[in-house]
Amino acid sequence: MKFRGEEFKHDQAEKIGILLVNLGSPDAPDAASIRRFLKEFLSDHRVIEIPGFIWKLILNLFILPFRPRKLVPLYRSIWTAGGSPLVSIAKKQKDRLEQHFQDRSEFSFALAMRYGKPDIASAIRQLARDNAKKVLIFPSYPQYSGSTTASIFDAVSNELQQWRWIPELRFINQYHDDAHFIQALADSVESFWQTNSKGEKLIMSFHGLPKAYLTKGDPYYCQCHKTARLLAEKLSLDESQWAITFQSRFGKAEWLKPYTSETLKTLAKQGIDSVDVICPGFAIDCLETLEEIAVENRDVFLEAGGKSYQYIPALNDSYEHINALASIIEQHIQGWTVETNSEALATRKQLQEKLS
Repeated sequence: MKFRGEEFKHDQAEKIGILLVNLGSPDAPDAASIRRFLKEFLSDHRVIEIPGFIWKLILNLFILPFRPRKLVPLYRSIWTAGGSPLVSIAKKQKDRLEQHFQDRSEFSFALAMRYGKPDIASAIRQLARDNAKKVLIFPSYPQYSGSTTASIFDAVSNELQQWRWIPELRFINQYHDDAHFIQALADSVESFWQTNSKGEKLIMSFHGLPKAYLTKGDPYYCQCHKTARLLAEKLSLDESQWAITFQSRFGKAEWLKPYTSETLKTLAKQGIDSVDVICPGFAIDCLETLEEIAVENRDVFLEAGGKSYQYIPALNDSYEHINALASIIEQHIQGWTVETNSEALATRKQLQEKLS
């Protein structure tokens, strides 16, 4: 395997590379870092499908000069000693998966963020240095969308266009209905209820998308509904005990409905006193869960007349989540084998004899 500036080694044992990818985060909770992050994120044509020239004007004249400063206090409110919660927990996920597969010497793990650091190009080059001849790309998005999962594929493809020897690739498009994933979600809810009171209604809030993406064929909306239905069935909830909603809408266009904030207002006015909220589309807690859902939408519900609001954390690096991710990895690498050290050394000896 070779890319710019790298020298191929014939005597190195082959590996199976596992590339874990999440969305990403600013490097720091300051305006400059947030601006850099937003510029990269919102410049992705997969995320924003407005014609390029028009969107560049909007982005550079109306969003980047003002939005970062507004986000500074929000990011500061969730920042930890280890930095961004999303990145720090993603690193823990990677470490725990490495521990889970510690007896599998043929595995090499790498972590990347679609936007920000560590970037996809650096991570996949790390796998190349480990001689990963087979690479499994694992986006941390249970539900597929062109604006998330497909964007990771674009970034991987852009990097591999520079390589002489392209590894054999497999790409996990989605795992929204995987039995182990659904069980991990159910376990997290039941565990939460065992140590906390159970609300009258469980709200399953997913990140929103413009409705136009659905009408153009994006499967995200349907997959969110399937995840929600399977989770409700696993928890033995009837239709009156749960609801699916969509959060984080942006701009004036219509987004996927029902909106989380509007649903919470309606429920409070209907006399629902207590709700529990979980975000099954987020593998790791981040700004959209820790601030928007756990704080902002809590205020919405309570101000509308609700009395008890509880956020159920994402699966993060929990034991159940790591087992579910490991199971998905095992499923997708079936049939893959790699050359051992002894085989690699034998190959080198044969090559040296032929060249001598």
